[in-house]
Amino acid sequence: MADTDTAETAAQPPRHLLYFADPMCSWCWGFSPAVDHMRDEIEEKLPIRPIMGGLRPGTKDAMSEHMKGEIRDHWEHVRDASGQPFDFEFFERDGFVYDTEPACRAVVTARRLDAGKTLEMLKSVQRAFYAENRDVTDTATLTEIAETQGFDGADFRTAFDDVETVTETHGDFWLSQASGVTGFPTLLAVENGKAQIVTLGYRRWEDFGPALHQWVEQGASA
Repeated sequence: MADTDTAETAAQPPRHLLYFADPMCSWCWGFSPAVDHMRDEIEEKLPIRPIMGGLRPGTKDAMSEHMKGEIRDHWEHVRDASGQPFDFEFFERDGFVYDTEPACRAVVTARRLDAGKTLEMLKSVQRAFYAENRDVTDTATLTEIAETQGFDGADFRTAFDDVETVTETHGDFWLSQASGVTGFPTLLAVENGKAQIVTLGYRRWEDFGPALHQWVEQGASA
């Protein structure tokens, strides 16, 4: 794992993971099984803080046929590399605006209401978009997803619309840029303010898990 600087300034344990992702990033959906491994095997020893990177926040224009073709190619590559399910009927939609801000804000909302549910909310939004062809740019859809994670719908909607949630979401976007993250998923292992790169882009758990386990155990025995 290589060293890098990080702009993370929020109060965090001396050792933790920063996971930069976007719910509407197909490679992040492909990376989801690796996140499950991290949660099952190391999260008790090493907290995981998800940061929403903002893949296409604030997009206004509907997807063109050319854009559909490019994104479909990405989805096919991710499916083949990861085995994750995709519903390709998505590309039959007309007028879809690929704005990732609402989905990112939904995950930040979950983080503000119950930080322990953040990763599960991220996964649920990803599954809804990629495997179930649901419109995760729609606030009502995002609220329904939150309810499946045990959030009260009215409370979630209020928090989602709160200006502080919008500000925190944009803060995630800023942190991603300030940390030099140029693609998703990106996973950094942080110790006393210094970060090591675990993975830049998609990798299978088998390819980076052993090194991460070793780093975790070294810290635990220090």
